Amino acid sequence: MSRSFTATMLRAIRLMRARKQTKTARELNKVMAGFMAPSVLAALKLKPAKSRKAAPPKAGQALGTVLKQLSVAQSLMSGAATPATRETMPGIPKGGQYLARTHRSAAGSRDYKLYLPASQPKRPKGLILMLHGCSQTPDDFAAGTHMNALAEKHDLCVAYPAQIRGHNAASCWNWFSPRHQIRGAGEPAILASLTRKLMKELGLGRDAVFVAGLSAGGAMAMILADLYPDIYSAAGIHSGLARGSARDLISAMSVMRHGKATNGGATKGSATNGGGPIVAAHSLLTLPALPALPVRLIIFQGTADSTVHPANAAMIVDAAVGGDAVPTKIGKRSVGGRGYARSDYAGPDGATLIELWMIEGAGHAWSGGRAAGSYTDRTGPDASAHMIRFFTAKAA
Repeated sequence: MSRSFTATMLRAIRLMRARKQTKTARELNKVMAGFMAPSVLAALKLKPAKSRKAAPPKAGQALGTVLKQLSVAQSLMSGAATPATRETMPGIPKGGQYLARTHRSAAGSRDYKLYLPASQPKRPKGLILMLHGCSQTPDDFAAGTHMNALAEKHDLCVAYPAQIRGHNAASCWNWFSPRHQIRGAGEPAILASLTRKLMKELGLGRDAVFVAGLSAGGAMAMILADLYPDIYSAAGIHSGLARGSARDLISAMSVMRHGKATNGGATKGSATNGGGPIVAAHSLLTLPALPALPVRLIIFQGTADSTVHPANAAMIVDAAVGGDAVPTKIGKRSVGGRGYARSDYAGPDGATLIELWMIEGAGHAWSGGRAAGSYTDRTGPDASAHMIRFFTAKAA
């Protein structure tokens, strides 16, 4: 490929703005053909171009087709391509319940799995909404994070909503789409509605309700923390991205690869409004007036992550506390032979608002996870245990 990834994407953006859809389709096909191995092209049912005389795609239809392929490519190019070949079932502690349910709301519906601890099935001490990554399932995610066992130990309930290929070609949460980055609409509204339903059912208040996710799930968890600070008191973001860092597939791929957007995404030091960042250039992402309820964040990011650039972790911190914020505590340690650096940031009340964990040499995988699930790194630190510790410390 003669042009760089970014240059080619910018070329495609210019063609989109000029409504030259046939040329745009060809540009995006070049991007995918240049970055994908033959096996990936086969998974997308694409064939390399044979010659310049090949018939051009139909205008109008071509762009939509290529963008759908690009949605799959978002996952496939990064190596998060292939779902598990076997059905992975998580461990269920003795007496615990792991239920299959469906939630329906005005914004849409989603299936989900619900873990109820044996110790407190009707009145648990808290609820965690767990959002899986691309190509994962609730069962796979539950097995890899071993969250059910930890939930049993701490008397917590865990909900695992499912994103399927009918909603995204790679089963990703659509964190990069503007209509899924606003309050009261799209996937955030569905997930918030589910959370409210469970809060009512289980008798829980905001201080005992949390959200966490990996990759696309981490990005959606951050969106929920921004948009619904009245529901969630804390969020765990593993290998995720800041809300507003992308507004379409092209800018999403750019920010994932380079830690910055090329098409009007969020930048460092975004303003805040009621607990969430605003991207001033895009009114769709502006929050309505909300109570000033700070949502505490614990962030995990591998320094060798080739799927989500490590700079995205700093973008999340900057959006929450500003680019000039200074950590109140910095420490470097190791566990299981894996080093990590932890930086704490205080909120207005002096209490810890953010914990940032940068894990040395870790890739795009749940730190301290179990081999039973996909995209896990068994080497510590244990992200699940530290998230629960962080969540419950304030709730206690």
